[in-house]
Amino acid sequence: MPRPSAGSHHNNKLHVKTGDTVIVTRGKNKGQTGKVLMALPGEQKVVVDGVNIVKKHVKPSATNPQGGIEERPAALHASKVRLVDPETGKATRVRRETRDGKKVRVAVSSGKVID
Repeated sequence: MPRPSAGSHHNNKLHVKTGDTVIVTRGKNKGQTGKVLMALPGEQKVVVDGVNIVKKHVKPSATNPQGGIEERPAALHASKVRLVDPETGKATRVRRETRDGKKVRVAVSSGKVID
């Protein structure tokens, strides 16, 4: 039986999306908060502003003639981040509900709509 390729998931939905404010719950960046810059549902990863900063060696190019070492945020696994509750400012899980005929995301801890 063939193995699924890396990054292939049957359900490519994430509990967070671009622009959400999240808090990191595990790893070396635990406790840090930031906005989601990019969501990668195929890989189940997110890039969070100011979190998981790595140094990238950049060759000189037309846009950057000097080259050098840049610091930029790297991707984290989506399971390591939780959405920040808009009411309490703490980490919360997300539930999807239908309200007034629209699908919305709701914070489990407070019941507030997130979108």
